[in-house]
Amino acid sequence: MADRAGLKFVGFIFASVTLAVMLTTGMVVKGYADGAYSLDNAAIEHTGSIR
Repeated sequence: MADRAGLKFVGFIFASVTLAVMLTTGMVVKGYADGAYSLDNAAIEHTGSIR
């Protein structure tokens, strides 16, 4: 069975990664909302109908 110190360390690592992902996602969403980024349809070439 794992000791509490090891479990606390693993929990800290998971919490840190979760926080980093949440902050990054929030920054990207805010960037899209502010118009800093845009989804450009012109970059996708149309090659014909999809069958």
